[in-house]
Parts: sequence; structure tokens; C-alpha cells
Amino acid sequence: MSVPFQSLSISGLLTLDMHALNNEGAEGNQLQTRMVHIVDGDGQPTVVNAISGDMLKHMQAEHLHGIAVEKGLPLCAGCQKFNANRINADGDFIQTLGDKNAISDTVKKVLQHCAVDDLEGVLITQGGRSTPRKSTVEFGWMVGLPDKTRTESYFHVKFDPNRGQGSGGESGANLGQNIFYRPASSGEYAVVMNAELSRVGFNDVEREYQIPAEARKERVKALLESVLLTFIKPLGAHRNTQFPHIVNFAGVVSVSTSTVPAPTVSPLKKDFSQELQSIQAQLNRLYPETITTFQFSSQAEFTKIMVDLIEQVG
Repeated sequence: MSVPFQSLSISGLLTLDMHALNNEGAEGNQLQTRMVHIVDGDGQPTVVNAISGDMLKHMQAEHLHGIAVEKGLPLCAGCQKFNANRINADGDFIQTLGDKNAISDTVKKVLQHCAVDDLEGVLITQGGRSTPRKSTVEFGWMVGLPDKTRTESYFHVKFDPNRGQGSGGESGANLGQNIFYRPASSGEYAVVMNAELSRVGFNDVEREYQIPAEARKERVKALLESVLLTFIKPLGAHRNTQFPHIVNFAGVVSVSTSTVPAPTVSPLKKDFSQELQSIQAQLNRLYPETITTFQFSSQAEFTKIMVDLIEQVG
């Protein structure tokens, strides 16, 4: 039995308050939040707070790791420990690989050996190789709406009962009554992402699936579950004292049952939902009953849509 749909996309507005999930770094005692230049829905250039696609991908990958461990999916030694080097950190597996130019055979072994490397992608560089496995899931930047997102910097001081000064002098110890400034951002953030479900377990070199159908379905379900959890619990920096307030999530989930990609429209465009419905109607004129869209106006509705889709996988 095959997976009932080939790709899935999400276009949505996530409302987050008082978060510091993605920062640039620090200058002195001032933590700098990440800001980007964009062109807004009216065609005007502006600067807004944003969370990088790298951060979103890391959130999703961390959720996927937990799901894969719970479900007993095959993992390489690197992914078992959530090592950023993934299969490159699996010395025993690397030794089983033959000619470094046998790219197709290497990809086949990777797909069969590790579900996370299959889904998240990896570049194998050990042994003088340069063998890529493209990710099946793609995230854009999560970009704040210019007129509905604000970032402020807040004064903090570390309490010292002895009224000590500085940071411990030449010792470098974090002692004394330190003063620092930490940012917090609030607003509506535009989200776009895509999952190429048809590529799960698929060898892009040989153009064929390298794992059994049932194993492929389990990986597709794990991938969709990790995407769902990414928007239920967005991971990131400073969550110990700036746990994000998730106020709402609204948008459109689109799925495709053929090679026609599930469409996205940036929520930076005010009427993105209507635009997606129009795109769906026109694509279905060429490819009947190929594209389906599901609108949601809350986290609960989004969760129900994703759970329904996961159950359809079987």
C-alpha cells in the first residue's frame, strides 16, 4: 500500500508573544535579536524580527529524533545521540561503504541504515566522500509581520547579596551583580514549509525506493508527527525564562496526491488563504482531484488536520 499523498505544505500565521527563540549574538551585556530585511505584502522594504529556517529545522529534527527513538525506527550511531554530524559520526557504518565514487550504493545503504538521515538529509564527507542526501522537509524563515511584530530589550540584574561589583575581575568567573539586557519579541509570524513525502526512502540516483512499503509509511508518519509537534512546542533559546506564549496558529495545509507540488503562499500577503484556494482550483483543472487544501483558524484545528492526515497514512 502506498502513501495516500505525495507532498504536504503549510502556509500559516503563528502568533508568539514574549519569546527569544533565535538571536544573533551579544555585544557587551546586550543580547542582539535576529532582524531581517524583507519586502512586505505591499511591496515596501522593511526590517522585522525573524526566526531562521535553520532553527525551525532543528526544532523539527529534535522532535523527530524523540519520535524515532520511541517507535524504534533504525538510527545510525550519530543520530541515536542526536549528534549534529549524524551518520558521519557512525564509524562502523562508514567502514562498510565501498568505493567513494559509488554514490548510488552509498545512498542506498544510508536510506536502509537510518531513518533520520533519510528524512532530514545529510552530506557524507568521511573517507574523502561528498555524497549528498537531500532533506525531505524544507522550512522557510519565520518572518514577523511588519505591522504586527515588535521587539523590545529588557533590563535584568543578577542578585548578589554581598552587593559585589563586576563579573569576578581577572578570574572571569560569573560573580558579582551583573547587569544585562535581554530581548523579547511578540507578534504574528509568517510560516511556510514543505514536506516531500514521495521522497521518503527514495534513492534519487537510482530513482527507486530502497525500503519496504510498510517501513516507508512508518517514516512518513514520524515525519508528519514531528512537523505537528514543531508548531505545538517550538524549541529554541532562553526557554527557561522566556517560554513562548503561543496565542494562535491560523492558515492552510495543502496536500498533493501526484507529482504536482502542494502549493504555498507566504502569509506576508494579506489574502494568502484565498490565493491558495484559487491556485488549488486552477491546478485541479489541469490535474483533477490532485490538490486538497484544509483551512485552520486555531492550534486545535491545525492539530486535527494533521492527525487526520497521519491516520490516512495507515
